[in-house]
Amino acid sequence: MAKRVAVIGAGVSGLTSIKCCLEEDLEPTCFEQSSDIGGLWRFTEKIEERRASIYNSVITNTSKEMMCFSDFPMPEHFPVFLHHSKFLEYLRLYADHFNLLKYIRFYTAVIHIEKAQDYSTTGQWTVVTEKNGKQECFTFDAVMICTGHQIEAYTPLESFPGLETFKGNIFHSRNYKSSEGFEGKTVVIIGMGNSAADIAVETCRKAKKVFISTRGGTWVMSRVYDNGYPWDTIFQTRFNNVIRNSLPWLLLRWLTEKKMNQWFNHENYGLVPQNRSLMKEPVFNDDLPSRILYGAVIVKPLVKEFTESSAIFEDGTVEENVDVIIFATGYTVAFPFLDKSVIEVENNRVPLYKHVFPPHLEKPTLAFIGLIQPLGPIMPTAELQARWATRIFKGLSSLPPESTMVTDTIIRNEKRIKWFGTSRSQSIQTDFITYLDELAAESGSKPNPFMLLLKDPRLALTIFFGPCSPFQFRLMGPGRWAGARNAILTQRDRIVKATKTRVVEKSLDQNLFGFLKIFGFLVLLAAVFLSLRQPSSSPSDEQ
Repeated sequence: MAKRVAVIGAGVSGLTSIKCCLEEDLEPTCFEQSSDIGGLWRFTEKIEERRASIYNSVITNTSKEMMCFSDFPMPEHFPVFLHHSKFLEYLRLYADHFNLLKYIRFYTAVIHIEKAQDYSTTGQWTVVTEKNGKQECFTFDAVMICTGHQIEAYTPLESFPGLETFKGNIFHSRNYKSSEGFEGKTVVIIGMGNSAADIAVETCRKAKKVFISTRGGTWVMSRVYDNGYPWDTIFQTRFNNVIRNSLPWLLLRWLTEKKMNQWFNHENYGLVPQNRSLMKEPVFNDDLPSRILYGAVIVKPLVKEFTESSAIFEDGTVEENVDVIIFATGYTVAFPFLDKSVIEVENNRVPLYKHVFPPHLEKPTLAFIGLIQPLGPIMPTAELQARWATRIFKGLSSLPPESTMVTDTIIRNEKRIKWFGTSRSQSIQTDFITYLDELAAESGSKPNPFMLLLKDPRLALTIFFGPCSPFQFRLMGPGRWAGARNAILTQRDRIVKATKTRVVEKSLDQNLFGFLKIFGFLVLLAAVFLSLRQPSSSPSDEQ
């Protein structure tokens, strides 16, 4: 009899968890409190309780080749970066292709999860749900928590004296939907993440003034990187990852700062991070520098105090007649349906073994999928987490002793603090390629470019120097996909196809450069050939 697995949430992590369960012949039941799939990526005009919310202009920060699932490339005609509606369309295609919808119970909220009475022997869980006011109780062999970390808004009102006297409008960025209604307003945005930058750029087109108030600043990157390619297809390569992990810390910091300032000098725009040595997630916004340049957005230090109608900043400047305050201050990690004895949030993070399994549980039957913030797309990360977790549930893999898991968790957190700092917004931050390889090694699907070099040099070189796309983790091991090799070798073509809608002849310089590359390669081959044909000297010749 197949083990029954409860999947909580039908967003990105939930959908891939259902599929991974099916791949291991497990029996998934997904509970989704809303009417549809998509989670964070399903835009609604109305804020829904206990569900992530986005604004209408949201565009992905990662490109389609890097953020797709590993055995389901995005359609070629999709743009490189996707509007939320386009990404939701992709999720629908994914769910339909793998027939996932029949395993989802919509309009069903999970009220409570606790260990079953015989948990110590069976590892089972009791799940209480509610639909149309009626509660039901189920028993499952395992549970996958796929609710994410962008549901409960964090609004530190107590940190801003005088805010209780402010007579204007105050809300969290979770409640922002569009720039309608901001005509002629003076807006102060607290925070300096992606949401703060997006909202500032959008509202400044209609508002009278827009201020971004930031404590520590941030690096701002364009989605358009070297030679016009998407940033992540250039930045996230195995070659670059080896370089980043090999360089001395001071040299890495210097190179990072130099690269970040290549587009514009952050110091001149008031954006340079307070702690430049940290590898915090940058803000991706192609418009923010120009908005600052012509005064539509003004960057200020943190607000020291509010009055009935003004904001007093830490540099002593005062902005009068403020109409709107928007807190773009992130979210609080919370699981109100989980019993406190099962998991406890500490400093906005959950201590999990490899960000997936609670180390203290007697049985490895509870997994958190997608509770992470990688320096890259969440989709392939959540997918590899789910692939590993379902193999643990099935008994095909096992976890180390609790002491080993606790030690790993402590060391991992120390490394996180060194790289990303102690800010609550970085509480679940991790690197990308190294973490993916860790997960893939657990499930036996980690690619080895050096071994491939002997059998398939072209593929090996593309894997090492090209984008670390999700298809790499379907080349070998359990879950191998026959289309992975072709998907890797043609990914550059798909990127260009989405932008090259007007075909032009190559310039003379391009043709000349191509000719010189071929000529140089032929010269190299000729030199190698001649050196092999030249007879070696004998001892008598040398005398």
